[in-house]
Amino acid sequence: MSDLLHQLAEKLGISTSFTYGGGVINTSVVSDDLLRFFIESLGYSAKNEAETQRSLERLEKKRWQRAMEAIYVVTNDNPIMDIVLPQKEIEGGIEVYVAPEGQDDFRVLNVAIDEVETRQEGRILYVKEQIRVCDNLDFGYYDIKVKTSKAEYKTLLAVAPNKCFTMDTKGKSKLFGFAVQLYSLKSQRNWGVGDFSDLENMIDLLADSGGDVIGLNPLSVLLHDYPEAASPYASISRLFLNPIYIDVEKVPFYEVTDKDEQAVKIARESETINYTLVYNAKIKALQNIFDRVKQNPDSDYAKEFQAFKRDDSDELKRLAVFQTLCHAKCTADEKNTKKINDLLASSLGAEIEKFAHKHTAEIDFFKFLQFEADRQLRLVEKKIKERNLAIGLYRDLPVGVSKDSAEVWSDKYLYMQESGAGAPPDSCFPTGQKWGLGAFNPFELKERCYKPFIRILRANMRYAGALRIDHVMGLSRLYLIPDKGDEGTYLAYNVQDMFNILALESYLNKCIVVGECIGNVADGFKEMLAERNIYFLGVLWNERENNGFAFKMPNEYDALYFASVGTHDMPPLKAWWFGSEIGLMKDLKMFTPDEADAAYKCREHERWLLLNALDCQGVWPEDKRRQGDYLFGEGYPEGIEEAVHGFMAKSNSVVFMLQPEDVFQAMRIQNLPGTDIDKYPNWRSKLSVDVEDMRDSEAYCRNINMVKKWRNL
Repeated sequence: MSDLLHQLAEKLGISTSFTYGGGVINTSVVSDDLLRFFIESLGYSAKNEAETQRSLERLEKKRWQRAMEAIYVVTNDNPIMDIVLPQKEIEGGIEVYVAPEGQDDFRVLNVAIDEVETRQEGRILYVKEQIRVCDNLDFGYYDIKVKTSKAEYKTLLAVAPNKCFTMDTKGKSKLFGFAVQLYSLKSQRNWGVGDFSDLENMIDLLADSGGDVIGLNPLSVLLHDYPEAASPYASISRLFLNPIYIDVEKVPFYEVTDKDEQAVKIARESETINYTLVYNAKIKALQNIFDRVKQNPDSDYAKEFQAFKRDDSDELKRLAVFQTLCHAKCTADEKNTKKINDLLASSLGAEIEKFAHKHTAEIDFFKFLQFEADRQLRLVEKKIKERNLAIGLYRDLPVGVSKDSAEVWSDKYLYMQESGAGAPPDSCFPTGQKWGLGAFNPFELKERCYKPFIRILRANMRYAGALRIDHVMGLSRLYLIPDKGDEGTYLAYNVQDMFNILALESYLNKCIVVGECIGNVADGFKEMLAERNIYFLGVLWNERENNGFAFKMPNEYDALYFASVGTHDMPPLKAWWFGSEIGLMKDLKMFTPDEADAAYKCREHERWLLLNALDCQGVWPEDKRRQGDYLFGEGYPEGIEEAVHGFMAKSNSVVFMLQPEDVFQAMRIQNLPGTDIDKYPNWRSKLSVDVEDMRDSEAYCRNINMVKKWRNL
């Protein structure tokens, strides 16, 4: 590897080597070709030594070619900016002014200025000076003006707390709640997929049981014309909601004739979710309702919709135009398909505006879907406040967005070109993962003052008391893989800025933050999360000691954990016990027969370890004590889910999340990573018990009582 190429890559934040683990720690040295690919993706050249040298010089000069950065993200105890000016301009003096972002009431800001560095460029001596804010600024965003004798310079200052928002447990020492895949909820009234009314009913059930938090899968909007593309982690926009969760019968102007009784009957009776059937039935009904809303423009509901549209700062319009374009493409002839593909290549230009003007009605309908979804989620928040839950909704923010999405279409140069996010091999996924999700260009993101990131945080913190950041390591570095390839490397982000922004938005939105960090986690990263008051997941199947075998005891769990038995990517308890996913992966040729045999033997040992951990903690139910060693083929231990829930409830973690799949002994994993619908019905499994029947079911009552016993509730 060329030393110059190595230097350039590292200065740009591109890892030249990295470690990864699939049971054994390995080191990967990144090829020169891959380094060049990512260097060029970031706008620099490195085809040969001369180009690489020029790129290094260009990068070194970059900070000296502008007076101020686009944004300075600081903590309130270290509010420092810098400015680069010709020495002669600085000699005339500097005045600094401040105003809350977007306001015009600037005042003089009390600062201390020190020279820190100089650089000669031609005949001009440039000076970099440090500006330390001496006034006490509240947490928030500020417009800054710096005036000299010759010019005026502007920047944005974000003043953040050192820590994210702190949880209010409302007098309880330990909390518990449900981790729910909203789509999986069955009820006697929904249309074949869980909806926001089911969520309200779950809140009542939780509150009556003494719980305080409901964790949800991402609620982000998915493809309108391909409902079977159902992964909540591959949305077309993380700013908006999936209208499939709308309870149609709760929408004003709904009429009973809007309901396709036959379609709903089939959807309810289907063993797995038929997304196409459900979504199309809902969209048809919502279109009828929308037509009535337009016929009643003076109604309070119609006026509320108009106000919702007026509040849009263009993101809603871009989403609706994108959805309309995609829908038009599905019905277009060959000639018009080419034209629409051209429009889908870029959101800029007069042709987009012409298209939008021509399709106003369709665009308005997509806006209406977002309005009603938002209205119903707001009602969920109202229910949470009525029931006085300590946390309420615990929402989930995906690490990326589909590359064929409204987000990327709206601003494609904000994202890395011709590559997508993934993960190298680790103990959970030995072959690695190629998600193909759009990833921010870190340099462009800063030039945009991190506003795209801020908008996404705010959209997902809305109505929530907690936010789970999927693959939180991505705020520090993200593993990227070229679209045409399988090998990747890490790209660094400005970790201090990213975490300061996260802390600021957490504070402003009064929303605690939970970081999902399962997989390849850099040394010291979890400690950094703890210092920032960011909670992290403590998953039973991953919390191990003695080289990954022995289960951690409850008193070894960190108080900052949101603890759970598993996740949507892991088998439910009963399926884990029997190794169902091992057999499935063998059938799909994801495991060789020898690998499957080894996995079964490992699972046999793990079962024994789990039984002994439960014995050690004395958490078996009184009337369902352990009856034996339950060696392979001996069956499923009666009462084990109660014992496991008691074990986890007993932990030090401030929050314990039950999965209904564990309570009701589900045998299907919600998502088998590395597979699509042609191999496995990901994101389609329904719970076996209706929401209305959970309260009185023996399984629910016994498990909740066990949790309350060991949570001291």
